[in-house]
Amino acid sequence: DGTFPNHPASPIELENLVDLQKTIAETKADFGVAFDGDADRMFLVDRNGKQVGGDMVTAMVAKSLLQKHPGETILYNLICSRAVPELVERMGGKAIRTRVGHALIKPLMKKHNAIFGGEHSGHFYFRDFWFADSGLIAFLVCLELLSVEGRPLDEVVADLDPYFRSGEINSRVDSIPDKLEQVKQAFADGELDEIDGVTVQYKDWWFNLRPSNTEPLLRLNIEANTPELLREKTEQLLKIIRG
Repeated sequence: DGTFPNHPASPIELENLVDLQKTIAETKADFGVAFDGDADRMFLVDRNGKQVGGDMVTAMVAKSLLQKHPGETILYNLICSRAVPELVERMGGKAIRTRVGHALIKPLMKKHNAIFGGEHSGHFYFRDFWFADSGLIAFLVCLELLSVEGRPLDEVVADLDPYFRSGEINSRVDSIPDKLEQVKQAFADGELDEIDGVTVQYKDWWFNLRPSNTEPLLRLNIEANTPELLREKTEQLLKIIRG
């Protein structure tokens, strides 16, 4: 039903996964899969009802492909967890970080002849699919990995994901350039780049703050080694952004 009477077909929004989570619990399923309306985006839900984000799916697909094709190039956008490039490099692949947005990553897939690219938003790109995105192919590769490893989805993801993330936090601000400059000055001791907004990296945490393309919003993503550090840095950043 193209009118989507129950909920929108956007698997990144947790409220759209409630029916799937309920069905997983009722049927004692091993996991569930959620596609968007045209199946170019895909998220997984584990047996406990927890959403498995696009960056962890990226890590799973990268792991499976690099086992068969060592040394290949994997693209990932800069919102993805550090776990993604760490896994790629650990397995002997080449990890290339990109800006956010499928219109930006597609030409880079071709430029670098990358075997695969993944985004936190659930878009997954494959060289063998004309460098285009397919949630269905990503799902099948994940299914194969789970079959080969013979372990539940939550256990496979736990091995890949040692970090803690904020999710995307949106803030409406009066002046985006002013706030970005304030944040840059406040964290000038970190490793900074401006590939897409402002990214600052430290040994045990990092963040990206970038403007929305359509609204006067700043979008904040933070990842840290511990939940305590994540909470501390989230509060510190939001105090500046919303102050």
